[in-house]
Amino acid sequence: MSSVLRAGRTAGLLCLGLSALLPMLLLAIWSVGDSWFYPALWPSRLTAESWRALLSGEGRLWAAAVTSMLLAAGTGAMACIVALPVGRALARLDGWRRHLGAALTFLPVAAPPVALATGLQFSFLSLGLGGRPIGVLLAHAVPAVAYVSLYFTGVFAGFDARVEEEARSLGASAGQTFWFITLPLLRRPLAEGFALGFLISWSQMPLTLLIGGGAVRTLPIEVFAFVEAGQDRIAATGALVLLVPALVALAAARLAASRTEVAAV
Repeated sequence: MSSVLRAGRTAGLLCLGLSALLPMLLLAIWSVGDSWFYPALWPSRLTAESWRALLSGEGRLWAAAVTSMLLAAGTGAMACIVALPVGRALARLDGWRRHLGAALTFLPVAAPPVALATGLQFSFLSLGLGGRPIGVLLAHAVPAVAYVSLYFTGVFAGFDARVEEEARSLGASAGQTFWFITLPLLRRPLAEGFALGFLISWSQMPLTLLIGGGAVRTLPIEVFAFVEAGQDRIAATGALVLLVPALVALAAARLAASRTEVAAV
């Protein structure tokens, strides 16, 4: 019976692996395939033109990837700066106060995306931020701050504040305690919070469309535009680039988990 269970578990894992890898494999073939039409099982010609243009810094994909990278990095940094004190304040509450605070913090994510985007669009247009990268950055920061705040709430729920109290009792100021004690202890949570905010912005499309008004061309916007235009090879190349940060984040999380397991042993 145990051998049957092991065989079933192995088969299930193989199916899961294939279901995850097959779409990426098709995208990889599509990104180098030229004139690949049904019912052909293989492209009639292979070309690395889209990859060559991307890696050489030419074309719309490169410019869109740079824009997305800058927006995502800015969103991750802004999310950490705002969410760290918010998460710490929520962790210090208890009972219904913490639940209410967490619900209010998560409201921008729980609200219907159309309602959130419409409200932000109206506000940003009134402030003159519509169609500008700074407006898109601030719009991306809204859901990112919500997610990262809840993440830091969990971090500070298990944070031992006695280390800070000890530093203060030895004569350290509040600023010195924060810079030399708290931040080094939060190095890994800050990196993870930054990665979370980065990924939220990196794949963001509705807010970019509504706030950017088509003037801010990020990678998801360009990929969608190439799909609509029938440029499947370039769209597949852009889609694979969109996968890179997520795969890096998963690999980093797996590596961190393995190190934690080794340390626990």
